[in-house]
Amino acid sequence: MLDELSAAEWFQDLQPGQFRMIAERTMVFGEVMRGVATRSPTGDLVIIATDFHVWEPWQLYKLRWTIESTFGSQKSRGFDLERTGVTPPTRLERLFGLVTLAWLGCLRIGVWRHETKPIRVLAHGRKAMSLVRYGSEELRHVLRWIPERISEILRILISPFPPLGQPESEVVGY
Repeated sequence: MLDELSAAEWFQDLQPGQFRMIAERTMVFGEVMRGVATRSPTGDLVIIATDFHVWEPWQLYKLRWTIESTFGSQKSRGFDLERTGVTPPTRLERLFGLVTLAWLGCLRIGVWRHETKPIRVLAHGRKAMSLVRYGSEELRHVLRWIPERISEILRILISPFPPLGQPESEVVGY
């Protein structure tokens, strides 16, 4: 609740990609804050309650969300880093570095694969899996069933990520 209205009522006419802040500080679950909102491309209402200026939270939240997603992927979704029994700091640092390299490799393959065969979009508008998971599944498939494609995968792994908006085919050289 924001003051006496629900967030859905405050931001009911907000369109995807638009940002809006309640002009004055308001009560958010009993605390005085600013309510800042946007709609995702799929129409989900995203709200941040904050004391920051209107544009700062979105920039900070975007950066934080990227980091949170990366760590979530490394810790529990596929790489299971949290279950390690390694405790000496130098060994843990080395393990974290290796997991990060593996994660980046899967992401790189996922970006390449998505360019040629896009990830399926589910009924609710979200992708069926992340780019990292997509790359991981492609890598496992090639290593297990199609060893003649390993050189192609290695070429993808050593090529740079495409700049934003540039097709993969222009980077890899297809």
